[in-house]
Amino acid sequence: MGVGTGTSNAVDGECAVTSAVRAGDTDLVRTLLRENSDPDYLDAAFCLAVRMHAGHIAQLLLQYGADSGQSRPEDLIPLSEGVDSGSPALFEALLGHEIRGRYPETELLEARDLARRWHETGAEAELRRRTGSRDAIVRTQVQDDEYDSVDEFTLGGMTVRDGHGAILTFAEELLGVRTSFEELMDRALAHADQENHSTWNSVTILLGGRRDEATWTAAAALRTDPDPSRRLFGAEVLRLTHLFDDSDEDAFAGPALDMFTDWSAEETDLAVLTEVLVALGEHIDPRAEAALLPHAGHPDARVRRAVAQGFSEWSSPPALSGDARKALLRLIADPDAVVRKTACCTVAGARDNDPVLADAMAAVLGDADRLVQLAAVYGLALHNDERCVEAARLLGPPQRGSLEEEGYLEAAWRYEWRRDHP
Repeated sequence: MGVGTGTSNAVDGECAVTSAVRAGDTDLVRTLLRENSDPDYLDAAFCLAVRMHAGHIAQLLLQYGADSGQSRPEDLIPLSEGVDSGSPALFEALLGHEIRGRYPETELLEARDLARRWHETGAEAELRRRTGSRDAIVRTQVQDDEYDSVDEFTLGGMTVRDGHGAILTFAEELLGVRTSFEELMDRALAHADQENHSTWNSVTILLGGRRDEATWTAAAALRTDPDPSRRLFGAEVLRLTHLFDDSDEDAFAGPALDMFTDWSAEETDLAVLTEVLVALGEHIDPRAEAALLPHAGHPDARVRRAVAQGFSEWSSPPALSGDARKALLRLIADPDAVVRKTACCTVAGARDNDPVLADAMAAVLGDADRLVQLAAVYGLALHNDERCVEAARLLGPPQRGSLEEEGYLEAAWRYEWRRDHP
């Protein structure tokens, strides 16, 4: 049987998904799940992933239909073991909606207290205490789930990740505990030197989701803090507060735009400036464009990427403004490949029918970077430009398992269908 049946590459009768889980191959698991592997195997594969402490894979299986409620307590691991692993993805998989009710509050409280001890002691120090080893600790950065990373430490045959701050934050949320802004900020700042750390992300998302004046005021006060890490934290909480405000009043839109407009003109730290510009790009207002434009030629590629991305949110049909169009034409030819790709995607979404923009995207169809080529194909397809068809053919099929490549090429296939079926 083929891959789509979930039984290819079987070992001793084991289905392909289960074999991929046992091998710890996250990319292969994702590919097999997207190719419609047999759902009958998903629940058992989920239990296996949990027992292997493969939180990312367990989360993937849940996303694709595994039912954790079908598992027996002996099929999984205790919450305490999930905490000890230091993997927020694993801990959250153990507390999915289907099985959350099976854990009494006392067990959740014990898990919270254990996570706090790990967090306050530090993963390295606790690992040394538990193993008694004085050998050198092996430290590596790993992906804990689709979006978040953590550090992983190995010593004396024991491996642990340092996501205990995120686990603690999640446990408190489940227990209805409202932890103070200052304590949550301290948790996040302990990992300020690591991009996309699970603890930083979980804290900023939690605070952004509160959408209250007290949180807003505390975050806004960090704008003038001399520590750029604290300014970055404040900017991200403010950005998420506005982003998560789906009320009709949208009370934070005006204050956020005012603050980020002024902030963008004075911020000197590159990481903070990038966050501020991303925040500006989430506003539909001419002032956001005016604040973004001065940074389109910034020497740092991260800043230019934020500018290229930012134009996409407010630039709705019928056309981009003249200044934005000129900036995007430069960014499509930028030295940085990610900037070029982002600019192409922005033009694609803007649906601006200026042929100059289409020609600019066509000019990077021969780009050295495949993703830039694909983004140009995508942009041309959305602009109903015939040049996308041959370019897509030359690029060939999408790489197996790449949702991004599939999305870009599908736009060309859809254009071709529209052309042939008017």
